[in-house]
Amino acid sequence: MEEIIISPSNTRIKNVLKLKEKWSERRNQDVIVVEGLREISMARENGFDIKTLFVCDDIAGKKSKELISSVAHIVRISREVFEKLTYRENSDGLLALVRPKHFRLKDLKLSAVPLLIVLESVEKPGNLGAVLRTADASGADAVIVCNPKTDIYNPNSIRSSIGCIFSKQVAVATSDEVIEFLAEKGIKSFSAALTAKKKYTDTDFTVPAAIVFGTEADGLSEKWLTPAQDQVLIPMLGKIDSLNVAASCAVIVYEAIRQRQRSL
Repeated sequence: MEEIIISPSNTRIKNVLKLKEKWSERRNQDVIVVEGLREISMARENGFDIKTLFVCDDIAGKKSKELISSVAHIVRISREVFEKLTYRENSDGLLALVRPKHFRLKDLKLSAVPLLIVLESVEKPGNLGAVLRTADASGADAVIVCNPKTDIYNPNSIRSSIGCIFSKQVAVATSDEVIEFLAEKGIKSFSAALTAKKKYTDTDFTVPAAIVFGTEADGLSEKWLTPAQDQVLIPMLGKIDSLNVAASCAVIVYEAIRQRQRSL
């Protein structure tokens, strides 16, 4: 089924703008906004339900034909309408409304020796997206977000993850729930903290492991800094005292991957 919309004041278009801008609308309607051929294709390939695909024929290229033909509900829109909806430069004329997946901890499918990335109180969509790229590139089992301060499906999270939010299991829970989950599964947690005494390179990550990161402003809560939680440090050799959370994640996760590959 296809529709054509040429007016930016159309009620359907106004609703897309609400979904793009407001976490509450995405939550209430249980729909997210995904822009771009690569990102929409990754959503489809990973089993996400594409409810509506908006296509601007003036912009969409030949590479979009396969995706367009695979979606049941197509809405053709004018360039004027698309330019009102787009939130990125050099877009390729495609924007979709997608049904999100809501993973719970018990839904996570883990490998025999899992590697998890845990983020507490993440508040910047760009940081979340960058961490998701690391999770995908490294083959981590899942990303767990504790007490999030931003919607994991914020359009900026999706954009900065280049669609990796669809290729990885991403669960949301409280810190208490995650600590209990890790204990039940026999997964050792390693909290990245400036107060740690042990360098990340001197830490054994070949065991079932969850690497835990806090916010740049406040770090981790005390729940993750008790004697029961191992703590690891990235040495700072310059003037600054820390890396941002996405960079810290990449450094430690790839050390874990290096150790695991060496132990095979």
